Amino acid sequence: MIRNMLVIDAHCHIYPPKIAGKAAEGTARFYDTKTFYDGTVASLIADGRESAIDGYVVQSVATAPKQVSSINRFIAEEVRKSGGRLFGLGTLHPYSPTLERDVEELVRLGLHGVKLHPDIQKVRVDDPCCMKIYELCRGKLPILIHTGDKRYDYSNPNRLVPVLKAFPDLTVIGAHLGGYSVWDDAYDKLKGIDNLFFDCCSSLTFLDRDKAAEIIRGYGTERVMFGSDYPMWSPKIELDKLMALGLKDSEYDRILGKNALRIYNWKTGPLKSSGKDQ
Repeated sequence: MIRNMLVIDAHCHIYPPKIAGKAAEGTARFYDTKTFYDGTVASLIADGRESAIDGYVVQSVATAPKQVSSINRFIAEEVRKSGGRLFGLGTLHPYSPTLERDVEELVRLGLHGVKLHPDIQKVRVDDPCCMKIYELCRGKLPILIHTGDKRYDYSNPNRLVPVLKAFPDLTVIGAHLGGYSVWDDAYDKLKGIDNLFFDCCSSLTFLDRDKAAEIIRGYGTERVMFGSDYPMWSPKIELDKLMALGLKDSEYDRILGKNALRIYNWKTGPLKSSGKDQ
């Protein structure tokens, strides 16, 4: 069944080879777990080849303002070399003194969205410094936001809802089904919001099948994208978990690829893979 569908992994972190292992391990420590891979593009493509994943939405997070430009140039270069297989999101840092220029460079580099991680960047998603980012991106660039963590109160649903209401023309993707480790609260507060979409990464490992299917269908299968959170998890294993939910073919067709093309306005899109490099 999946062979006839476009498959896009809509949530992947990648790093330059020289720092990839260290960066991946640092993220794993933040979540008190172990990482599956080293965070390089080569490992990502190798894993995806085994499961016929056709394309990837790739990004990284700036933990300090000085990292923004170098990260965005790295992501853009990897996208350029990928032959259409990668779609790049840039990063911004809420405390950057040059946010306008950062956005201008991001667009000039050919990146088509923004990734924010309030919990790692240690800033509340509804903080005034983040509001400036939303103002710059509204109507132009979708923003993928790490959402939820019961250990903190940076990106939980109570802070995200006011942002969505204040910027109805801002396209937001709530990672981790809208609330990592607070899925019930996220579902109660976030369903039915027009400008909010979701990916399912770092969620299917922790939710039982019925609950995961209920949340995905409750949000609307036209609003949810497949994502693995590589290198934290294996794209192949996460795809298997999604396919085990027993959704309809038409629902999988949207979640696996078509939603990512539409939500991110990925106009060309990757070619359908036969399981080999193209």
